[in-house]
Amino acid sequence: MFQKLFLACFPLFLVGCATQEPVVRTVLVEVPVLVPCKTQEVTVPSWAATGLKRSDSLEVKVRALLAERRQRMGYERELVAAATACH
Repeated sequence: MFQKLFLACFPLFLVGCATQEPVVRTVLVEVPVLVPCKTQEVTVPSWAATGLKRSDSLEVKVRALLAERRQRMGYERELVAAATACH
């Protein structure tokens, strides 16, 4: 009895599955994309101690070296800013 009932209902189950339309859905997938980093080139300053001579006084040499130290610190900050701009 169960077999006859099953055989009679089985085609109805197949027809029910065949008439169902496929479900269409849009899925948003976020994928990281590499983008070229565009930063301005950091120019090397003309260093203050470059023009020093042996005959210059100690005070002139110390002032030039202190100025160059400040220049170098600013230059390094610009380099770090350019390097971290794209991260």
